[in-house]
Amino acid sequence: MRDLHKVIQTIRLTEKATLLGENNNEYVFKVDPQATKIDIKQAVEKLFGKKVEGVRTLNVSGKAKRERRADYGRTNHWKKAVVRLKAGEKLDLA
Repeated sequence: MRDLHKVIQTIRLTEKATLLGENNNEYVFKVDPQATKIDIKQAVEKLFGKKVEGVRTLNVSGKAKRERRADYGRTNHWKKAVVRLKAGEKLDLA
């Protein structure tokens, strides 16, 4: 198994992620691009001590950035994971 702290990089606290947590018991994490759903599930269960019901992942493309020139750069691509916890489980993010 991979290092747990490298699999989950940060938790995403946006308006949409907050609504997912309140309504669906789902939490959004920024994860390592090489991490699999099984790695993410094991990392959440070990780090937070909660039972995971399911994991959905998606790759987020970096945005093209341009500053008044013909050449442009790009922000980094990253991977997002939406983790659903079993009924009765909650993450305390405060």
